[in-house]
Amino acid sequence: MDFFDKKDYSTSQLSFFSVLISSIVIAICCLFFEIPFLNAIIILAISGFIGYFVVSAIIENYIAKKIKLIYKLINQTKSSKREQYFNEHLLPQKTIEEVKSDVELWAVEKKDEIELLRKNEQFRKEFLMNLTHEVRTPIFNIQGYIDTLLNGALEDPQVNRKFLQNAANSVERLVHLVNDLHEISKLESGSIPLVIEHFQLQEIVLEVFEEIRLKAKEKNIRLEINTDTKTDVLVDGDKNKYKQVLINLIENAIKYGSENGLVTIGWYALDKKTILVEVTDNGPGIPEEHLPRIFERFYRADKSRNRSIGGTGLGLAIVKHIIEAHGQNVTVRSKIGIGTTFGFTIAKK
Repeated sequence: MDFFDKKDYSTSQLSFFSVLISSIVIAICCLFFEIPFLNAIIILAISGFIGYFVVSAIIENYIAKKIKLIYKLINQTKSSKREQYFNEHLLPQKTIEEVKSDVELWAVEKKDEIELLRKNEQFRKEFLMNLTHEVRTPIFNIQGYIDTLLNGALEDPQVNRKFLQNAANSVERLVHLVNDLHEISKLESGSIPLVIEHFQLQEIVLEVFEEIRLKAKEKNIRLEINTDTKTDVLVDGDKNKYKQVLINLIENAIKYGSENGLVTIGWYALDKKTILVEVTDNGPGIPEEHLPRIFERFYRADKSRNRSIGGTGLGLAIVKHIIEAHGQNVTVRSKIGIGTTFGFTIAKK
């Protein structure tokens, strides 16, 4: 049984055992047909000698070549003559069992690769569908307002200015969408260099509060710095980019937060080199099944509700790209009825 359990036989060993088995069979036949002993020995010697080389040649020139062909197909490589000689004559030759293991590993890798391609294809389809919807809506609105004006509403002073303003709003939404797409494309390609500098974190937080205070006031939402944040901190990064991150996150909290709600921001030292910044709202929260995809472009947890609120659907995707461009991490946690917290890390000076 050890013969069949062993997994690392060489070509010569396989040939020897094959010939040994066939020689035993021939010897039994010689005894059965009562062939003279000397003649039987000669037959065994000749058949064994010839059989050994025949079996070796078959294994080496047929099976081994088939295995090498499989390896070429798997690796998709073409070797030079020097590399081919090195592989065939200098490197240790793999056994059938080792080849089997390599092929199984390759099959698993290809299966994972195919699964990833399927997911990417699904993501691409969803992205194109969402992009088409986001672009089509303002274009159709503009077309409708202009057609109405051209068909006589332009002469009506009670509606012409209103329709022109609505068309202008749709144009502005389209411009924001194109700008955000352009921003993401530049971030993904790495064509936007980061201007790393030292800056006070509290300084840009107060600047952002001042810029979006009117939007918060429209929903009667208070903007506060978390009371657990005791002191200001000096950090490293692209100040304008991090300011954009804060604007996107706080505007998002205002947009989807509850009336008369609260948005707080705080920062805490994770270690001597890293600061965690968190933006928290006490809004309705995000269902748990949506959290893994919340940073995807155009992904909306509540499509019907989010369409009415507006926005390009690219804000969180831009946040993710900016943070990752700094080599940092962005996270989200949420609880229905309690609120949502977006967090990102930033390097401490």
